[in-house]
Amino acid sequence: MSTKALTRNGGSLPALFDDFFKPWNEWFDSGSNLWNRMLTVPAVNIVETKDDYKLSIVVPGMKKEDFNIAIDGNMLTISNEKEETKEEKDARYTRKEYNYSSFSRSFSLPDEVTKENIHANYYDGILSLVLPKKEEAKKHPAKHIEVK
Repeated sequence: MSTKALTRNGGSLPALFDDFFKPWNEWFDSGSNLWNRMLTVPAVNIVETKDDYKLSIVVPGMKKEDFNIAIDGNMLTISNEKEETKEEKDARYTRKEYNYSSFSRSFSLPDEVTKENIHANYYDGILSLVLPKKEEAKKHPAKHIEVK
């Protein structure tokens, strides 16, 4: 029996113990565990309108300089890497804390996206990208044809 079964088997151990078992869970994780993936990859919403695609990625606590957005061929990659070090000194002790986080999300761009006009904005913990469509790819409203 793996420790993963112990920590997430319907609540037999409280969530408090998840951090205790975390190193062992990662060793036994096959990479297909959706729970661990949800904790390390930010949620993305994609909305298609007649003029563009809008991506919204929830990444609180970052700065706009923390993001790397690149296009290679038809692949859009959004990544982030952040490292923080905090040190507190007192007469009796010194405490250092390190925090490192990163993610990378890649998306295949449809052919109808105008890559040169993609723009991004970061506000209130949400990274928003607008991917405009080429003019010929935009859906035009239905036209009524009168019968004579």
